[in-house]
Amino acid sequence: MYQVVKRHLWGYLFILPAAVIFGLFLWTPIVKGFVYSLYHVDFMKGTAFVGFDNYVKVLRDPDIGQAATNTLYYMFLGLVIGFWVPIVFAIAISELRRFQGFARIAAYLPNVLPVVVLYGLWRWIFDPVGPINAVLSKLGFEPVSFMTDPSWSMASLVFMETWQQFGGALLIYLAGLLSIPRDWYEAAEIDGAGVWQRIRYITLPSIKSLILLLLILQIISTSQGYQSQYAMLDGGPNKATLTYVLLIVKYAFTSQDYGAASALGVLMFFVLGGLALLQSKLTGREGA
Repeated sequence: MYQVVKRHLWGYLFILPAAVIFGLFLWTPIVKGFVYSLYHVDFMKGTAFVGFDNYVKVLRDPDIGQAATNTLYYMFLGLVIGFWVPIVFAIAISELRRFQGFARIAAYLPNVLPVVVLYGLWRWIFDPVGPINAVLSKLGFEPVSFMTDPSWSMASLVFMETWQQFGGALLIYLAGLLSIPRDWYEAAEIDGAGVWQRIRYITLPSIKSLILLLLILQIISTSQGYQSQYAMLDGGPNKATLTYVLLIVKYAFTSQDYGAASALGVLMFFVLGGLALLQSKLTGREGA
């Protein structure tokens, strides 16, 4: 053991700062979250051990069912509305003979918009007298209450986030498409294969593992969504956009019940841990 450490001493020294930062800013909060979930946390009067009372409290909260349902709905809408968009755009851009660079930049530009500008822009777009409703009125349709109608509010947020964020995934898919040998496409064209045949039999099978990876990552990321729900609607209307993580935020920073918020976080930790294990198993199987 000593010989191994001595042989790789400089390597260990180089990774030491990253390991310290990783442990200090990632695992320390996780461990403290587990500890706080068993306490009634009061930074003024001190903490008191309450065991599993926080878990009982949050599981009896009727809002947890609503928040879990909304989160699953948000994840579902993210897959239906947003997941396929970067795939389609990446394939379309890869098939372009000219202006590929311009198309990549144009697709990625929404990613660099500050969220303050983004939310202000989409509040105006979704406004009852905004451009979308103006077009609908001219076409003879009734205006849609995107922000105040519970049946439209979550879908509106997902549409906004898809427009903003799909450029990052698009670049990843483009990198995967560039790794496909061009000889395959040339051979397919010589054999008379059209665009759809090349996409079906060459492109999609070649990036199948990448699609699976980004699918799992999107499921995990959307399960933690709360920023747009909080900034745009604060969980409304009528709790229609109250997600699980937003409920944690409200417990912690509105009710200042850090023990209950930590209990919710621990429950989510186990769920996301299960998804991470699933991702590892699926990607390992694909690699094999």
